[in-house]
Amino acid sequence: MRKTESRAMTLTDVPMLRRYQGRGVILDTELHMTHDLSAGPTSYLSSLLFNRGIYSYLARTGSDEVIGQFRFKGEDVNAHLLYVGPNYDDVSETAWLALMDVLAREAGRLGAHALTATIDVNSPLFEIMRRTRFACYMRQRIWQHAPMQAEAVLPLTEETSSDQIGIMALMCHTIPTLQQSVAIPAGEGQGLVYRVQQQVEAYVVFTEGHHGVYLLPFIHLDVVPQAQAILRSAVALIPAAARVPIYVGVRSYQGWLDRVLEEMGFNPVAEQAVMVRQIAAGVRHVAFTRGKINSKLEPAHRVTPPYWSSARPNDED
Repeated sequence: MRKTESRAMTLTDVPMLRRYQGRGVILDTELHMTHDLSAGPTSYLSSLLFNRGIYSYLARTGSDEVIGQFRFKGEDVNAHLLYVGPNYDDVSETAWLALMDVLAREAGRLGAHALTATIDVNSPLFEIMRRTRFACYMRQRIWQHAPMQAEAVLPLTEETSSDQIGIMALMCHTIPTLQQSVAIPAGEGQGLVYRVQQQVEAYVVFTEGHHGVYLLPFIHLDVVPQAQAILRSAVALIPAAARVPIYVGVRSYQGWLDRVLEEMGFNPVAEQAVMVRQIAAGVRHVAFTRGKINSKLEPAHRVTPPYWSSARPNDED
């Protein structure tokens, strides 16, 4: 029987990380769309190996070895998978199972209540994640447009701490309850707010990079007729959008935005699943921090049976 080893990566493992140049999978859409990874994802991710908030682990079974990285900051609820490699077909399933277990275990030790990832639904890794207790919480489609010079026709403003209650109210109206803990953005993005009579009716989170701009919109059904104007105004306020491709993520709960983007000249480039592995059961309570949406997942008084055995959303096949 082959021995399985799993542990945190160290400086001595950097050559191994670089050896897998171009042979891994990026599991963070925001990162994938905004950074140039054409030279191979590890060329970028190896520079994150010892950055604060980035955690890297490896698993070995016999001669097979796999590596993975996730992002987690103390104020977050969930840890977010960034990268796993090499490719699925290059190693045994046992090694993948060991890697996913160590990533979930270590994320839990840091205080995360779930481990999340976004993955192409056609990727072989999609099935292995399902077999390691990841559930598909929602689907999302990624739309792309060439660099665009747009005109701001609606008064969107940068979010401030005073917007937080209004933004959270918007999300409670637009995101199904069981998906809120996953759908609420927790990356490095900035936010733009659209108000109608002092009510927050739209919120667009965006991230800029040398490779692209990624937008994740939250738009109330009351302002559907203004959706295209909201998106154009958001693009107009993002300087990089005139120089690099623009990507928009549309989650399944706001699928009506697909038609809006198609009318704007966007093209679909990816079909993804938002995967979640629950680490602990809990009850969500909303909290607010200055300039950033945040939330706290407090452990329930009783956490058995495990969350995934009886209370998770149905997988969207």
